[in-house]
Order: sequence, then C-alpha cells, then structure tokens
Amino acid sequence: MAAMGFSDQTLSRTAMKAELLDAETELALAYAWRDQRDEQALHRLITAYMRLAISMASKFKRYGAPMNDLIQEASVGLMKAADKFDPDRGVRFSTYAVWWIKASIQDYVMRNWSMVRTGSTSSQKSLFFNMRRVQARLEREAAAEGRELDRQEMRELIATEVGVPLHDVEMMEGRLSGSDFSLNATQSTEDEGREWIDALEDNGPQAAETVANSHDNATLRQWLVTALTALNDREQFIVRERKLRDDPRTLESLGTELGLSKERVRQLEAAAFGKMRKSLEAQSHEVHAFFA
Repeated sequence: MAAMGFSDQTLSRTAMKAELLDAETELALAYAWRDQRDEQALHRLITAYMRLAISMASKFKRYGAPMNDLIQEASVGLMKAADKFDPDRGVRFSTYAVWWIKASIQDYVMRNWSMVRTGSTSSQKSLFFNMRRVQARLEREAAAEGRELDRQEMRELIATEVGVPLHDVEMMEGRLSGSDFSLNATQSTEDEGREWIDALEDNGPQAAETVANSHDNATLRQWLVTALTALNDREQFIVRERKLRDDPRTLESLGTELGLSKERVRQLEAAAFGKMRKSLEAQSHEVHAFFA
C-alpha cells in the first residue's frame, strides 16, 4: 500500500476504516499470497494491518522525520513482512510484521538523522534508539542513591546495560551531541569571518618537505646514474631490463636474448648490483638506507 501523495491524517482515517481480520481469514489470505501470489489477498492483508504500521510510525516522530515519510517506511516494512511470512509456523501475521515494520522505520531514521552515517551495526542501532533512555534511567537511579556518575562511569554503565562495546558508546555520544554544520559556515558573525573549512589541517606535504624530497630524489638519481656508468654494456642492459622497466623482464627471457642460461643471467645481475653498491657507498654512506 503506497503512502505517497496522501497526508498522514488521510492515511490514518483510511487505515482505521479497514477491516479487522480474524485468525482464520488472515491465515487464508497468507496462504493465498504465498502459494498463489494472489495480489488481492496481499492487498487485503496489507490494508488490514496498515493501522499497525501507522501506530508504530507515530512512535518515531520525536526523531524529527516527517510523519508521512515514517508511514511510507512502515508500509515498506509491512510489505516485506507479507512477502516473507510463513503461515505454517502458527504465528499471527501482526506479531511477525512488528519486527519488519520497526526495522524499516529505524533504518530510515538512522539514514536521515545526519549527513554523516550514524551507524549500521546492530549494536550501533541499539545505542541510537536506547542510549538516551538508558542514560536517563541510570541518572535517576544514581540520584536516588545520592551519588553522581561522571561521564566515563556513565559510558561504561551504558555499554554494559545495552550490551555493546565501550567505543561504540563513545562514538554514538558524539553523534547525538549535536547536529551537522556546514564547513562553509563562518566562525563568527562578521561578514569577513573565516570559514570552518579553512581551519582544517592540510594533510598534503608542506613546502619545506616537498623541496627536501625533491632535492633528495635528484641527489639519489644522480648517484644511480653514476653507479650505472661503472657497469659494462651487458650489465647495464640487464639492470635496465630487470629493474628500470614498468614491466620487468624475467631471467629466462633475458637469457634467451643474450644466449645465456637463467643462472648465468642471475649471476651477472648480482655482480652488477655489487658494483653499483660499491659506487653508491663511495658517494655517500647514507645510501645504506636504500639497500637495507
């Protein structure tokens, strides 16, 4: 049953006029939909329990979502329940549908609570909908005993009470503490006030770091060029093909081209690296870091 295009008052009035199903009729409709995909039976089942969906949706109005949207999500959950309901289990449809309706509404509320995803795990969902209630009860119990809980004690008690990890409580506490703000909002009421985005730390390399890295890379490049000149033509060819290509060649392919065995090419490669190491060490002892 679609809820779009109707006010929540209209939907409520329509739902209240729907028939009340006895257990026998409900069962017959459920079998007709499951076994024969009878859409008229599905419509009767959904219409009859739309009042249940609307009643559950009204319990989530305090989260700020439009009532019409909550009813729409509740109807989605109701239809999912009808599609998955197994009448052979001997459970009333209303009992089964409650879980699907509630889950659909809760998912909608959490998706629309903030531009930043509030959470998706079962523990995060449980916290989102129960944290404030549990916290209020713990505060009342502590006050009745004449004591006051600090923030850390409260977090630990909430984690134990709800059965979730402590870090989830800390995360959810931050998400529920305030609403979203634009990074383009100014930090003061002045027209020329700096935007919050300007206060974010730049994680990119700083100018001094960029210059130092460029200098070091140029120095190392020169060392390598000098070290390569210490090799003969065949050794230079092997090093270039094995280490300086985007797609390095194998020992077998080089051996075939040079008329050498795979083991001989490996020996020449090792010897070339040994010569380069000596050349680099002669230029700077710091090169050990690059060959460690």
